Amino acid sequence: VQLQASGGGLVQAGGSRRLSCSFSGPNFSAYDMFWYRHVPGTERDLGAVATIDSDGSTNYPGSVRGRFTVSRDNARNTVDLQMTKLTPEDTSVYYCGAQRGEENYWGQGTLVTVSS
Repeated sequence: VQLQASGGGLVQAGGSRRLSCSFSGPNFSAYDMFWYRHVPGTERDLGAVATIDSDGSTNYPGSVRGRFTVSRDNARNTVDLQMTKLTPEDTSVYYCGAQRGEENYWGQGTLVTVSS
């Protein structure tokens, strides 16, 4: 399994950004997918910001609930993260991950920088 996140860039505070993660490998629909963020150059691990299970159920931490929306397209093997009302505190490298049982995979991250 290989994961590739894309869509990062510079965005102004209050703006929106959509990230996408492509999944290469078999049985995408069987995996729980999640987005995770880490502040580059620090040890600040901000944790998961969105999960979408194989059954389509989603979960968000309070810090992004109502602002971020995760979705998946099992026909295209992609999972997207729509981010709105961004603040400088959302500046991070965003990674997508996949989990099924004991299997865990991570992709390279994509940097989102929110300017004030």
